[in-house]
This record gives sequence, C-alpha cells and structure tokens, in this order.
Amino acid sequence: MSARPAWLDEVRRPPPSVPASADRPAPLLFDDEHRPIMTPPAWQQRRKELAQRWQDFLGTIRAPRAVGRVETLEEDRRDGVVRRLIRYEAEPGLPVEAYWLAPADEAPPGGRPGAVVFHSTTDETIRQPAGLAGPDDKHIGLHLARKGYAVLCPRCFLWQYSQEGKIADAVDWLRRRHPGVTGMAKMLFDATRAVDLLVSRPEVDARRVGAIGHSLGGKEVLYLAAFDPRVRAAVSSEGGIGISYSNWDAPWYLGEAVRRPGFALDHGQVLALAAPRAFLLVGGDSADGDVSWPYVETALPVWSLLGAPDGVGLDNHKKGHAFPPSAREHSAAWLDWFLRA
Repeated sequence: MSARPAWLDEVRRPPPSVPASADRPAPLLFDDEHRPIMTPPAWQQRRKELAQRWQDFLGTIRAPRAVGRVETLEEDRRDGVVRRLIRYEAEPGLPVEAYWLAPADEAPPGGRPGAVVFHSTTDETIRQPAGLAGPDDKHIGLHLARKGYAVLCPRCFLWQYSQEGKIADAVDWLRRRHPGVTGMAKMLFDATRAVDLLVSRPEVDARRVGAIGHSLGGKEVLYLAAFDPRVRAAVSSEGGIGISYSNWDAPWYLGEAVRRPGFALDHGQVLALAAPRAFLLVGGDSADGDVSWPYVETALPVWSLLGAPDGVGLDNHKKGHAFPPSAREHSAAWLDWFLRA
C-alpha cells in the first residue's frame, strides 16, 4: 500500500493569486433551469446531459472497436523491464503501433496496476514515453514500468495515418473516413481501444487503471478520463484545460467552432465528467498553471458531493511547458495513491 502524498491537500488550495486572464467556467451544480443540484442522483442526471452534449459536438465514430490478435514487432529487456513494440487494430482493419512495457518478473496475485501513457507532439511519438528518444523527463511509460506498472504507449492517429509527420494529412484522412467527426473524437476512440487492450492482459488488474500524458497527451487524458469509467486515476500535464489556453481550435482537436461567439460548452464540464474518479491537473504556468485554478475550483464541489473531495487538484511546478522531475514524482505518487492504496 502506498503512503498518502504529503502534498495531497496542497493541490486543492487556490494559488496566492489567479491571473486576470483566467477563464471562469460555468458553475456545475445547477440544472438548465438554474436549480441547485444537491444529491448524487441529481448530479448523475446532469452528468448524463453534459456527456451527451459533448458527445454530440465531438461526433461519434460508428465503427466497432476492433478485437483480435496483437503482433509483437520487437522486444528488448533492460533494467528489469520488458519493452515490446506491438501492432494491433483500433478500428477493424486499421493498425496502430504502441509500446508495451512491464516489469520482467512475474505479476503479483491479482495483477499489476496498468496505465495508458500518451506521447506529446513529437515525431518520435511512442519512442518518447517508452524511453527510447527524447529527454529522460518524458520517459513516462518507462518510469512507471520501473515502478511496477504494466504500461501501454499508443501512437496518436495524427502520426499513425500520415506520411513523415504531416499531421494535416491525417486530418484529411479522418474527414474522408468519418465525415463530421472531430479529431478529438478519433483520439478518444483510439484511447478507449488502448484501455481495451490494457485490461485484456492477464497480468493487469482491470480495477486499477490509470492514464497520463503531457501536452497533446494531456489533452487525450482529459477526454479519456471523462468518457471511460475504467480509468480510475488520471494525470493531465500542460494540455491547456481552458479552450482559450491552447490550440484546441486546431482541426485535429476540436476545430474552429470552439472560437465562435456563443459556443456554450466548456472544459469544466468535461473535467467534471471524471468525478468521482481521481484527476490531477499538472501545470507549469504555460498551457496550465495558476490560470487553470478556476476549473479545479468549479469541479471541487462535484467531487465533494460524490464523497471524494481528495480526488481532483492542480499541481503547478512553475517550470513552463515541461514535465520536470518534481512533476513526474508527484504524478506517480498520485497514481500510486489512487490505484494502490
């Protein structure tokens, strides 16, 4: 059993000051008639309504999630970790590559905790979290495997279905294949398929699944945590939780509709869909940070209503658009506390 992180209470405290530029997301515990929501059943009804509104906006991929064999392309062992490059299908007939990492020793009775780890915007894609490219701080999957996790690091469709990192080509491909569907809907579909694969492994305890990602990966974590209840604990680093905080209007995320006057949805709603499961927002005062506090502040009453007041927070390392050692340590401790305690 992991020890309770000493800093757990700090992530639920407001920063000394919140920038004037911060978004002010809509209060969550009110219905469409502005009546207060005061019970868990009333929130569940509201949650259902909000989830449907977001699903309608994102669009739905009608193809079934694939099932079938997993092909191992490469394997190596180092420092007690087995690392495999694998290929599987997301939609039937659509291959995806990922790295699978796990301790080399036998899994304990009941299985290991598992984590899906999403890469950031880099042409190295899955080699980054798998520990094969980029700075050590971004080797998130490898670090978790060394801590006893079974880890899946899937490649984002923007690189899987484009040539030489020309991600606009993947957007065009998606529009032809699934007209009217946002890029984030495809990312969510593929992320859910990654969870399918993770929990299908006999050495993984399907009751203890987490998700973590930085930048692009942090965006994917936000939506996966909101829409997949199998994810019990999540860490989103520097994704930019406010729609105005990052390039959410890019065609490979939500598109230009989010910039139109009168757009009625906000990411406070998406964040709250994850409650009461654990969600840590990590910032460095770049895409996320003190400016993100109003989102956590708005979400805290939802977690409290559902009996999990410790389950959401903001951890600001103040080191820019990075994932420094302090963030890595806190993120791993967060996952450990909610998946191993």
